Formats: sequence, structure tokens, C-alpha cells
Amino acid sequence: MSRVIALCFLLLAAVIGFLHIDSRPAWAPFATSSVALAEEQLDEPAPPKSKNHIALSKASIASPISTWLPETAAPSVHAASLIALKDETIRAFWFAGSREGAADVVINSAVFDPKSSNWSAPTVVMDRVSAEKGLSRYIAKLGNPVPARMADGRLQLFFVTVSIGGWAGSSISSVISDDEGLTWGNPQRLIGSPLINLSTLVKSPAIAFADGRLGLPAYHEWIGRFGEFLRVEAGQVIDKRRMSSGRGAIQPLMFVNDTQEATAYFRQTRRAGQVKQVPVSQTFNAGQSWQSDADLPIANPNSAVAGLQLNSGARILVLNNIEAGRYRLALMMADAKSSQWQVIEVIEDDEALSEQRKEFSYPYLISADGNDAHLIYTWDRKKIRHRYFSGPWLKRAQGQLDTSPADVISQEAK
Repeated sequence: MSRVIALCFLLLAAVIGFLHIDSRPAWAPFATSSVALAEEQLDEPAPPKSKNHIALSKASIASPISTWLPETAAPSVHAASLIALKDETIRAFWFAGSREGAADVVINSAVFDPKSSNWSAPTVVMDRVSAEKGLSRYIAKLGNPVPARMADGRLQLFFVTVSIGGWAGSSISSVISDDEGLTWGNPQRLIGSPLINLSTLVKSPAIAFADGRLGLPAYHEWIGRFGEFLRVEAGQVIDKRRMSSGRGAIQPLMFVNDTQEATAYFRQTRRAGQVKQVPVSQTFNAGQSWQSDADLPIANPNSAVAGLQLNSGARILVLNNIEAGRYRLALMMADAKSSQWQVIEVIEDDEALSEQRKEFSYPYLISADGNDAHLIYTWDRKKIRHRYFSGPWLKRAQGQLDTSPADVISQEAK
């Protein structure tokens, strides 16, 4: 019995040692070059425009461009993501197979050329067999690819692997590319816990620290459902912090406010009868600790939220702004000087009265130049749709925002 007790204390000491931060690299502030640029642009008057520039701007304010990612013959596709490449193209990732969680699911990739508005042929980045071989462990299924740009310029792709059980038994692995995603190295598993490294998933974009490390918003679905913030260096988790508590908030999306402050919006997973809005947490010390805040008063039906901050300081959100179902997808915007969110574009809305409404879900947003927005999302689990919103289009939308709270409410109700 004494040996068992001693072993328990040894394991407890190992866990405490893993979580203790004294021996870890000092916690760095957030990298905020885009935030600083936004503040400068808000403070400085706009330069005078030539007639040619005005004409070009008017000509470029066109309707958003819509394309479809290339078909792969898979009956089910989901969880798409994007990253801008050095040659000004956009690389997408998504998983495809017979159904979500099936053994035949693979992670695909394709590249979008903005000049021609065409997608390249899809390639397979990772399948179950390759993951098994590279990770030296049994892999039952794959999911949720999320790309990031490392400080040295290389691409890193995080993805979810499951060895036993459902998504609650997940862990995060990653691969690194030296050639903008043409080829990838061997996968490496992120160790978020020294004992039971289970139930860690990823969905939203990583953020950068000033020291070049990445902050990866992650989440758990086993025992509790909560957000967790991982500090990552290459393929190693060097620290982690709880972002929310309980069982009501997963898939955190982060907005960095300055070097120390950030806001996280979550997909709500609350029980029936509880409010169906967007949970919120905040940090005031660059992610070292988080505290819950009042909900964002926008409906959320247990579905993912995507967001982006533009150089102008305006922020945009894409989500299913309804309390049940995923048949409506809307683009919302808040001005830099206001926290009022307004619908500026209804992207999808299936008004069918039957219960067989289409699903438009899992949005993901990036900007190529800080002014525009590329959106990608699941279209009825059969296709992946891509929408492009130009910088002038978004600027016009920002200029038309109404700061009256009453008008905001009426717009959301439409």
C-alpha cells in the first residue's frame, strides 16, 4: 500500500512540475503589429486621393466573389481552414471522407489564385495510415486542420487525431512544411499533459507572441467542455492555461486588443434551457490567466464562430446567428470605436419550412493584406464554399454602420 501511495505522490509531483512555470521560458506579450497599424490609421488623416485612385476604388467595390473548392469525390467534407502564402495565393485545408470520423477521412489541400479566381487540383496532406506511421501509434480518425505561420517563415499545420473513442479522445498533432505546403515533414504529437494526453482539439487560428512563439486556442470535450490556451514552440507545448470553465464553451476564437489584452469568443455548448449566446473570456496579461465576461448578445446554436480584425480596426464575425440549426450564416461587423455588432451580409439562409434544412457551418476567416477577407465554410457537408470580400467592399460596409443601438437590434432581427 505504501508503494501505491508513493507512486501516487510521484505522479502528482510530475503533474505539478509540468504545470509549474518557473522553469519555462518567460511569458512574452502578444505581437500586435496589425493592432498598432490600425491605431495609426485611426489617428492620422487620410491622404488625398487622385481621380485615378478614386475611379479604381469605385471599380473594385463589387459584389463578393464566390467559388467552390475542388471536388474530391468524397461524399462528406468539413472543417476547412485557410492561410496566405508568400506568393499572394491562398492555401486551403479541409477533411473529406465517407462521413465525419470515418477511417477513410483524409486532410486535403488546394491553392487559390486570386488573379484567375481558380483553385488548384486537391492534394492529400495526411491520411490515417500516414499519421499512424509518423506518430508510431494507432490512429482511428483525423479532423480539424488549422495552419499557422512560424516565426522562421515555415508553415505548420495542426490537426486532430483520435486513437480511441470519439472526439473526446482527441489529441493534437502537427506537421511542418519548408516549401509553402508542397511537401510536409513527419507528424509530431503535441503533449499537453504528461499523463493522459487526451481530449485536446483545435479549430481556430493561432496568434503570435512577440518572442516568435505561437499561441494556440484549443479546447476539451471530455469531462468538461472548456477552452485552453497553449503556448507552442515548433512541435512542443511549453505552457497551457484554462480559458473557460464548466461544460459550456469550446472552440475559442481570439481577438488581440494590445500587447497584454485579448478577448476570446466561444462556441456555446450549454444545456437546454440555458441562454444560447456567444460566451466570452478576457485576458489582461497576454494569456497567462483568463476570466469570464458577459456573453456577446448574439444568438449561437452550438456552432463555430469565425472572426478577423482588419487594419482599419474594424472587426468582422461570421456565425450562425440563430438559436437552433445551422441553416443561416451571417457576416457581422463592429466598428473600431464601437462594440455594437451589425449584420452586413447574410451569406446563406435556407428558408425551407421542412426539417431538412441545409447546414452552413464551421466558418474560417483570414485576410491577405489586412483590408480584405477570405471566408471558407462547410456547405451542407457536401461542399466547401469560398467567399472573397474586397478591401473597398468592407470599407464601404464599415462606413455604413449605424451606431444607434436600436438600429443594431433591428438589423439583427431581419
